[in-house]
Amino acid sequence: MFAYIKGTLEAKSNDSIIVEAGGIGYRIFTALSTINGVGQLGSQVKIYTHYYVREDIAALYGFHTMEELGLFDMLISVSGVGPKAAISMISTLSPSRFALAVVSQDTKTLSKAPGIGPKMAQRIILELKDKISKEQLTAGSMSEDIPAFENGSPTPAAEAVSGLMVLGYSSFEASGAVSKAYQEGMGVEELIMKALKSLSK
Repeated sequence: MFAYIKGTLEAKSNDSIIVEAGGIGYRIFTALSTINGVGQLGSQVKIYTHYYVREDIAALYGFHTMEELGLFDMLISVSGVGPKAAISMISTLSPSRFALAVVSQDTKTLSKAPGIGPKMAQRIILELKDKISKEQLTAGSMSEDIPAFENGSPTPAAEAVSGLMVLGYSSFEASGAVSKAYQEGMGVEELIMKALKSLSK
């Protein structure tokens, strides 16, 4: 319903902000990263939003970056993960760290988020990794001099592509951004972070 809201930052609390736009004050529930990074009261802000409606709730969730909004949308698509759990995850892990945890099946890192237990972390990994097939991973436009597999295992570049796809990017977008960011010796998370920066431009 709302793609984003642009207006004056009127208030902050520990779980939401209020943005005034067109004479209306919108309470937007959000992650700590957005609350801390959105700016000072009275400043002009642009918040990317998701209008969440269920039988017992109607609330506006918003984020400072498109990557965090994409991560929120991805998380609430997982069975059993509601908006509060998704916000908790985004407050605890950056998109690049989350993507790395999923592709490396690191339930311990995902479980650091309050309200996310080992079983839910495992479900997040299973449901999101299942959306990425090996065919999708190798069908992108990665440069031929950047190998996708080495000794039968995915290279950091391939893992980074997979991580970006976890965040909702197409195989073409992900592989193109990784190819652009790639330098020999780079780790998975660094590759994801640099690729995300190029995708945000």
